[in-house]
Amino acid sequence: MKAGLEDFYQVAIPAERIAKTIAFAIEQPEDVTINELIVRPTVQVG
Repeated sequence: MKAGLEDFYQVAIPAERIAKTIAFAIEQPEDVTINELIVRPTVQVG
C-alpha cells in the first residue's frame, strides 16, 4: 500500500495549481459561464 501512495504523490497535482484553476473560473466576467472543470495530472501511474 505504501508504494501505491508514493506513486500517487509523484503525479498528484499540487494544491496551489488547483487553487489557480478555481481562481481562473471565479475571475471570469459575468457574461462567461463555466459549467464544469475537469482537472487531471498529465501523467499516469501504471
